[in-house]
Amino acid sequence: MTASRWLGLATLTVLFATSALAEEASAVGKWTTIDDETKKPKSVIAIYEEGGKLFGKIEKIFPDPGKPENPVCDKCEGALKDQPIVGMVILRDLKKDDEEWTGGTILDPGNGKTYKAKISVEKGGKKLKVRGFVGMSLFGRTQHWVRAE
Repeated sequence: MTASRWLGLATLTVLFATSALAEEASAVGKWTTIDDETKKPKSVIAIYEEGGKLFGKIEKIFPDPGKPENPVCDKCEGALKDQPIVGMVILRDLKKDDEEWTGGTILDPGNGKTYKAKISVEKGGKKLKVRGFVGMSLFGRTQHWVRAE
């Protein structure tokens, strides 16, 4: 094999590997949230891209026994007040910033509060690091969501 042919083959291999890694590292897809205390699945969030920004909608919930099957956001304010939690957009306006998405917000339907948010993909696309915070990122909480099957 000639050197130029080998170089061409190596370049193609790198391009395909880079493209596969870029796809693998995408935050777009379905993610299972995990309860901080019980460590059990809490919901499935579908993250999608629209207009170059990421959004996330609650697609499914796993209510505890005795809890409503189709709860509403009774602690939310404005247009979201008493709206069904399933179908609610809780992640909004995240923009790509190097290896993470920032500048958006996340709603906690449990308390009705909206926080600044940033997310990043970890473990080869299998985990999503989600940080909600007030003011600076230092003052917040991080959750790790797992890619839904």
